[in-house]
Amino acid sequence: MAQKVTVSVIKADVGSVCGHTRPHPDMMAKCDEMLKEGVMQGILEDYYVTRVGDDINLFMTHYKGENNKDVHKLAWDAFYEAAQLARKMHLYGAGQDLLADSFSGNIKGAGPGSAEMEFEERKSEPIMFFMADKTEPSAYSLPLSKIFLDPFTTTGLVIDARAKKGFDVEIHDVMDHKKVIMSAPEETLSILSLLGDTSRYAIKRVFSRAGLGTAAVVSTDKLNLTAGKYVGKDDPVCVVRAQSGMPSVGEYLQPFMNTMLVAGWMRGSHYGAFYPCSPEDSTPTYFDGPPRVCCLGFQLVDGHLQGLEPMGSAPGVHVPVDYFKGAEWDYVRNNAVKASKFMRTHGSFMPAVLGPEEMEYTSRPEVLKELTKRMENLD
Repeated sequence: MAQKVTVSVIKADVGSVCGHTRPHPDMMAKCDEMLKEGVMQGILEDYYVTRVGDDINLFMTHYKGENNKDVHKLAWDAFYEAAQLARKMHLYGAGQDLLADSFSGNIKGAGPGSAEMEFEERKSEPIMFFMADKTEPSAYSLPLSKIFLDPFTTTGLVIDARAKKGFDVEIHDVMDHKKVIMSAPEETLSILSLLGDTSRYAIKRVFSRAGLGTAAVVSTDKLNLTAGKYVGKDDPVCVVRAQSGMPSVGEYLQPFMNTMLVAGWMRGSHYGAFYPCSPEDSTPTYFDGPPRVCCLGFQLVDGHLQGLEPMGSAPGVHVPVDYFKGAEWDYVRNNAVKASKFMRTHGSFMPAVLGPEEMEYTSRPEVLKELTKRMENLD
């Protein structure tokens, strides 16, 4: 049996220049330096450091399996050192996603978000990384539902013999820390009955029923629940495998041509439209947004990432395919701004702001605490 490779993405906001904008280049360079050392130590096979908005994203490949202590500690140390630089420069939110005082064996529950998948590498293994800023883990539930459940989006569900066998969907109740695995197409409607509640349920993993292993994985960590108060949005990552029994690259991208509202945005308290763009254009501007989504693609080759860089380049030196950079996405970007502008006309009124259940995990309860003292019983 072939050795299984692991793809890990760990992300965190540990400081940014002038508000929730983007990390300083020195912070990115420090993370690159730390992961390069991880390759030299034999912890990683390859890596890539990038960002979306104010979040640093670490893409890592290795043969150590999911939840590996050495891999997670390497990511923690990289974020810690980047946070130290942020503190020296007095950057905004320095170290905000590092909720623990020290690393305790696993990144889960410590603040940073993570998505990992272990699988047997196919002869050709296209892999795509979606990164989001100013939104919550369920932001991918709508596009992933279209991709894996809807034959009008993914023709492969009809004409690809392996994809036609369907997919199992692992759904997490992020409020009550529970999970359920359901099968599509048989339970498609029941799956959607859960996922429609985006404040509570989110897709964590999707598995091929044709024996190809994990198809997609999402970071579903709720930062506010972990911290017990509002410290920033979750800004989830999603990793998917494409082609040959999986949805094609184009099928993964198609749903993002629709304008989708997601929760988060300013102060984690508003609905705004997903804005697909390149990482270099992901700096939030309009009302700390609109919420950004980026997508980068690589080939996985014997545990290493291959992009558009020369073959045989050193680990970490990569030029990924940047899927949302092109002019065809201007249509969606324009619509995203229009939709977001419309939502802003409601100001602090619903539906522009989140419902009361989610607002419990923002800064709003502190305001209401003072007002409740003034409430009187009706006669």
